[in-house]
Amino acid sequence: MTTAPRGPAGLTARLAEIAPGLRVETGPGATGPYAYDASNYRVPPRAVAFPRTADDVVAVLRACREAGVPVTARGGGTSMAGNAVGAGVVLDFSRHMNRILDIDVEARTARVESGAVLDALRGATAPHGLDFGPDPSSHSRCTLGGMIGNDACGNRSVRDGRTSGHVEALEIVTADGVRAVADHRGLHPVDPGDTGLVARLEADLRRLVEENLAPIRTELGRIPRQVSGYQLHHLLPENGFDLARALVGTEGTCAVVTAATVRLVATAQASALLTLGYDDVVEAAEDVPEILRWSPSAVEGMDEAIVATMRARRGPDSVTGLPQGRAWLYVELEGDDRASVTARAAELLDALEARGRMTGGRVVESAAERRSLWRVREDGAGLAARLVDDGGESWPGWEDAAVAPEHLAAYLRDFRKLLASHGLTGVLYGHFGAGCVHVRIDFDPASEPGQAAMRRFLTEAAALVVEHGGTLSGEHGDGRARGELLQVMYSHRMIAAFTAFKRAFDPDGLLNPGVIVDPAPLDADLALRELPLVDTSFTFPHDEDGLAGAVRRCVGIGRCRSDAGGVMCPSYRATGEENDSTRGRARLLQEMVRGETVQDGWRSTEVRDALDLCLSCKACSSDCPVGVDMATYKAEFLHQHYKGRLRPRSHYSLGWLPLTSALAGYAARPVNALLRGPLGRLLARLGGVTTRRRIPAFASRHALRRALRTARTGEPARALLFVDSFTRAFRPGVAGAASRVLAGAGVPCAPRDGLCCGLTWVSTGQLGTARRVMSRTVAALDDGDDRPIVVAEPSCAAALKRDVPELLGTEAARRVAGRVHTFTGALTELADQRWTPPPLPETLVLQTHCHEYAGFKGRRPADLLRRLGVRDVDEAEGCCGLAGNFGFEAEHYDTSMAVADLALKPRLDALEGRTVVADGFSCATQIDHLAGYRGVRALHLAELLDPAADLPGETP
Repeated sequence: MTTAPRGPAGLTARLAEIAPGLRVETGPGATGPYAYDASNYRVPPRAVAFPRTADDVVAVLRACREAGVPVTARGGGTSMAGNAVGAGVVLDFSRHMNRILDIDVEARTARVESGAVLDALRGATAPHGLDFGPDPSSHSRCTLGGMIGNDACGNRSVRDGRTSGHVEALEIVTADGVRAVADHRGLHPVDPGDTGLVARLEADLRRLVEENLAPIRTELGRIPRQVSGYQLHHLLPENGFDLARALVGTEGTCAVVTAATVRLVATAQASALLTLGYDDVVEAAEDVPEILRWSPSAVEGMDEAIVATMRARRGPDSVTGLPQGRAWLYVELEGDDRASVTARAAELLDALEARGRMTGGRVVESAAERRSLWRVREDGAGLAARLVDDGGESWPGWEDAAVAPEHLAAYLRDFRKLLASHGLTGVLYGHFGAGCVHVRIDFDPASEPGQAAMRRFLTEAAALVVEHGGTLSGEHGDGRARGELLQVMYSHRMIAAFTAFKRAFDPDGLLNPGVIVDPAPLDADLALRELPLVDTSFTFPHDEDGLAGAVRRCVGIGRCRSDAGGVMCPSYRATGEENDSTRGRARLLQEMVRGETVQDGWRSTEVRDALDLCLSCKACSSDCPVGVDMATYKAEFLHQHYKGRLRPRSHYSLGWLPLTSALAGYAARPVNALLRGPLGRLLARLGGVTTRRRIPAFASRHALRRALRTARTGEPARALLFVDSFTRAFRPGVAGAASRVLAGAGVPCAPRDGLCCGLTWVSTGQLGTARRVMSRTVAALDDGDDRPIVVAEPSCAAALKRDVPELLGTEAARRVAGRVHTFTGALTELADQRWTPPPLPETLVLQTHCHEYAGFKGRRPADLLRRLGVRDVDEAEGCCGLAGNFGFEAEHYDTSMAVADLALKPRLDALEGRTVVADGFSCATQIDHLAGYRGVRALHLAELLDPAADLPGETP
């Protein structure tokens, strides 16, 4: 056998030789994010490969076997047990091997590549009335390969069980690069030339089963969620030597799955969701056996701390429909028609009320309420990681134990006693109907005493769940977190059988080593460690450890890798690259703070490049369950990175726009004429600004005075109208319209001009200048006047609300921030309830500014428009793509347009004469760029509600 060079360069050269075109990354900027998944562990890989075909996978495995380099298969990277990190080559299947290859409607099967995201499969099968049964909470970004690796279940596992029950065949590559198909009858070679090798492997496996019939029959398959170890009972004679199902849950330790044929289920015709309140989770668990008698499709449990955090993160209306209680169960019933399901739901409520444990219960009729309730349950892992009540952190490690459902209450009672005896607290939630409990615990994995305490607790927790007849893992797999503890659950003979099973497939131990067989210590390779405080300009008031604590908010849940739902993360949706996701950037910042893989700190070009395509939209601060705020981290990094150095040209031309636009207002007409000509294009290029966009026309300094003069009412002002730099420089008419509408709504305003929020200096990382600008603004506004401050431009409102107090850190800044309202917020909270708007269109297209979406929870333009009578608000859910300076920067134009293509452009293409509303100047500018050529102009909400205004739409 030829031995390849063992260094990354040698391995890359070998792969280039045998797999031309295969992308392999070895630099710290590319491999850093792959050192993590959603677990407690950090294992930097030697390289990351992005296969496109099964042949690429064969090439990697053969090259790695030659070099003695381990291989770890990875899907969405959302493993909570450390299953998706490894020190050798990580195979990222999600980037390219993500296709749905075939759907056989008649046979109710689908063939998919292992990197296919579950929601993509569900979207493809839904038109046929079919679905894939298992539905983990990470369904928007988890891959089928990852689900197969862990034997994932999900919220409806009461009905659909585990992934293993839905697998018909697996297309695999063995450690020595042999392609084969595992199905219900055994193992079959893809290449006839490998028949002998495959036959010998199958013979070894059959002999293993024959020699261990007794322990396999007595120790495995005892409860529905017994995922720990290998599921060798599928190989028993009475089960037909089902190798496909036996390989499910092996966590990439035996073979690499490249594709799978899975069985589909029919979509339910009708369903009802009940929410049941209880005093605590144990009381809720006591009712589970009775609920299971009613054949529900889902029985999910949740703690009150998760609900409180969701409401704090996304607004009080983000969770509705819950009855009184401190813990809740969601119960879903399904059937063939609505009437019968509703009747069963009412009967179940009566039966549970008779039992006397509920504090309340109701059937959730509203579709919006059902969505909000499932959202908070699905975000449970992230919400529990960083709660709002004390801001403390909690960690996985014992997040997946399961018992038989009838033993759940007794187990939870003893488990809470165990927590208390160790001085720990845990937030409980999970699949109560299947006896599977998720919990994040306030371990201290950063210190040596904390690690020792964690080890003691986990060892005792393993003994406790076994005492209750349960399993260490119910769907997340054992990984690095629980592999060492398998000896507590299984006999020595069973552990030996697991070892023999792996050795038959992987004699050299190269596939995901340290997991299940020959496991790494559970406290080895922990990601968290004590780090020195980093000196920053932002105060990071919500993070005890400053920037280090802020970037540590990312625990790898990966919601930022979703293709739909919410706004986060527009750059990832446009490029599909891990480094362009919020998670990828946060992980690389964590590496920078550690100073090991990324060693040059603030000067890191790897971190700079990863942050480059961040649009600073702030959507992550709201959509991310743990509240990562990448826009702030980017601003801080740019400030430190370029301190004392020459900056990109656009930082000067666009970052200083408030000053240059004010100067342009003195000679607006000649300036606009100059910018429209060849000299303007030359100036744009010199300033790093794209010439593929038209520069918006500057308004004269007299235009604002005229606009506000026409809005005067003579009434005493109840609020201040903060005239921001964008409104003053480019659309002063919005200030006039806002003043008129607010006056008509009972909120007459006094305009406040000549101040600036400092946003453009923040977004370009010029925080010294931003602080000076903000300090002047705060001094002017915090003059004893406590009237509300209304800001027509959402991005400036968000800067005053959050950036100003977090950068200045003063009581004055916090007082000013507490008075700030968007225009929508002012009409929602301050307007006279008797106010009625002028006639409005029945339907319109809305582009909500990302900063308003993220920073002003519960005060969204869409809600206000519906309340004011607009029947159909077609909201482009997502970033417009311009994002302030981002889309004007020459190097970002293409990404800006790709982001627009995701949500905004399709709606503009199908406009059909409807009115378009966009309060953000960036959003309106992007709309003009996309559709202005056909007469489309976006209105600010103030212009829509201004009785003096015409309502332009799409002109022929």
